[in-house]
Amino acid sequence: MAIVVKNTNYAGEVLEKILTQASTRNELVSKGLIMVIPGVEKKISVPRLKTGKMLQKRKPDPKHEDSKGDFNYSEKSLDPKDFMAFTTFNPRAFEHIWRPFQPKGNLVFAELPPEAQNALLEALSKQVEFELGWHYVNGEYVNDDKDDEHLMDGILTQAAKDSECIIVDTTDCDSMLDTLKAVRAAIPKAMRANPNLTIIMSVEDFDRYDDELSKYEYKHSDETEVNAKRYKGITIETVAAWPEGLVVATLCSPDADGNLFAAVNLQDDESVIQIDKLSNASEFYFFKLLMKADTNIAFGEEFVVADLRKVPKFVYTGAVQSDEALVSDKSVTPGAVNPDDNDLEDQP
Repeated sequence: MAIVVKNTNYAGEVLEKILTQASTRNELVSKGLIMVIPGVEKKISVPRLKTGKMLQKRKPDPKHEDSKGDFNYSEKSLDPKDFMAFTTFNPRAFEHIWRPFQPKGNLVFAELPPEAQNALLEALSKQVEFELGWHYVNGEYVNDDKDDEHLMDGILTQAAKDSECIIVDTTDCDSMLDTLKAVRAAIPKAMRANPNLTIIMSVEDFDRYDDELSKYEYKHSDETEVNAKRYKGITIETVAAWPEGLVVATLCSPDADGNLFAAVNLQDDESVIQIDKLSNASEFYFFKLLMKADTNIAFGEEFVVADLRKVPKFVYTGAVQSDEALVSDKSVTPGAVNPDDNDLEDQP
């Protein structure tokens, strides 16, 4: 039975509302960091266009062989995987709980007060959103029907497969300020002035950054306040499911001008829940939710990552990414002026 009752202090009438545990949601979606593409039944491609250098000296009679520059078209795919939520329960579990939620008449789910039904649906929806948010970030897909832990490939799994990602050298990153300075220095100039540029980190890493800033008197907030979530004018977003020790700078938007994408069957699949009797002769009811989803990044050159974990998945090899590779159809014009790199200058 999916409803587990742990009731040791029953004393008649208590609250008239069932309390549900607070939990985080799918923050990549709720914070507008990722574009969600609905209506994807099988597979969809994210088209990518890159160009080479075009300008050259003027020629009065240019020929075909004088052509310079290429249009390079490629695609990243989003291939949604099927998964579901399914749980059963017996409405009689409410018989000996609080009086407002005791079933009236026949012991069937439809006879339960709406408050009890809504509490169950709210708890299920919260849990599904929380798990889905984790998979959007860290998920790995394994083609095994008995494996319920590896349902889809998350953003970090997809990015780790992309050889064009910009990986930061973290050798001298002893603090969060050092790490953010190294990440910012590695951001291509074509991205510097883009309003969608965002730094994503874990809640724990931002707490470290906040503590470091608070140590500087007169410059930042004291211990009673939280420093602004910014570094050198770049917005910082924290995601509960984000792994500690991993800092990423990329373009984030709920529209096509970002770098993170997800494909789903329907945008509200996680809130469409089927409720019915398990069988005609059974007292049990079930909740069932069907979904399909996949994620990916569009451009590895627009994904700057510093991996300080003990076992990093993004390993610095010494390669330097050219800014010219960032001149794509959706990048801003390269050549933005680099602000001063002093750690504390222009901090919030």
